[in-house]
Amino acid sequence: MKVRVGSCPDSWGVWFSEHKLQTPWERCLSEMHRAGYEGTELGPTGYLPTDYEKLREALEKNEMDLIGATLSGDMCSDDAVQTVLDTIDLLGPLQTRFETARYMVLFTEVYTDLETGKLIHPASIGPDEWKKFCGNIQKVSDYAADRYGLMVVFHPHAQTYVETEEEIERFLEDTTVPLCFDTGHHVYGGGDPVTFFRKHHDRIPYLHLKDCDGALRDKVKKEGLSFTKAVQMGLMCEPGAGAVDFADFYRAMKEADYDGWVVVEQDMFPCDFEKPYPIAKRTREYLRKIGM
Repeated sequence: MKVRVGSCPDSWGVWFSEHKLQTPWERCLSEMHRAGYEGTELGPTGYLPTDYEKLREALEKNEMDLIGATLSGDMCSDDAVQTVLDTIDLLGPLQTRFETARYMVLFTEVYTDLETGKLIHPASIGPDEWKKFCGNIQKVSDYAADRYGLMVVFHPHAQTYVETEEEIERFLEDTTVPLCFDTGHHVYGGGDPVTFFRKHHDRIPYLHLKDCDGALRDKVKKEGLSFTKAVQMGLMCEPGAGAVDFADFYRAMKEADYDGWVVVEQDMFPCDFEKPYPIAKRTREYLRKIGM
């Protein structure tokens, strides 16, 4: 098993390409390096430089590899899908210049307003909408592969149409798209990350390691809180402090002979600029103790 451990801007409170409450990108990369991570995702398009020379120089300065990019949009909307395809055309030529940047992590838009928690899309979709949803994701995946040789990995996420184990398994049956498997979001959806990974590791080439506070998850769901509010309350917590058994998960990775990146991710937005680095450093030390 060959595992490389990276991080991403999300762990530094970055959800947007620009925001006054977000850690500046130069500081983010520097702190990732100091905390012991080997690579990073681009995060929201435009947060890290999209100019090749500027990005290459920044990564080399911090001894970091580029792992991949993130894509997001309403996968039930043809217009949103076209925007995602345009983003692939923007980032694909950039990624292909970095040998390690083979992945594009695709999120579908949550059906609740991030700030208020109110529904902005239906909380569930029927058979026709599901077929369109899966077809659009397959279209995005095929486009990135055919044009740029890049692998789109789909990220099941809280408050989306692919959240529970049943929904994820249905998605795997109805597409050929592999997963970016996020342990924290899997717990949020009521699943067991270890048993699910053991069952479906052949469709999981890419991992987001994240923990989730199970008691707080129940409170969030009971009270209908927004995802942003839940994150601010500490829903996604430091590894070892929540419901994920990372030592057991690492054993499952070894059993599957997992070969690839794991990206440590802890949702935080907004957060004080002094908060992410100590958490990132403790998390990296924790993962070393269990073997990663």
